Amino acid sequence: MTYIEKKRWPFLGLPLTFTKYTITDEVITVNSGFLRREENDCYLYKVVDVRLERTLWERMSGLGTVHCFSGDVTDSDLKMQHIRNAKQIKDFILRQSEEERMKRKTLHTQSLDGGPALGAMGSQDSCR
Repeated sequence: MTYIEKKRWPFLGLPLTFTKYTITDEVITVNSGFLRREENDCYLYKVVDVRLERTLWERMSGLGTVHCFSGDVTDSDLKMQHIRNAKQIKDFILRQSEEERMKRKTLHTQSLDGGPALGAMGSQDSCR
């Protein structure tokens, strides 16, 4: 499944910006800019958590902002701002990111005690 959405104005929900979001089974791509084009990719297996925000104007226009939190170096908080079908896209990213981690046999955890986090094949020598 592939979602293609454009960033919209929150007031009327019109796609009058030059930012396009493409979400596939394996990667999220953000293309932005008019004169200076920028493309940013994030593999779904790197996505740790997803958050949906909806302001009053976004709710009135049927829009939402999806935050994808990842371990990606270039953008650890990948925002898809003012998009339609935001709830469906958030749910898709959550399900698909878990499937991608299972398919790649990747364990992505966060350390809660300030120590090193476990990686794909990592282990800790001592437990606290």
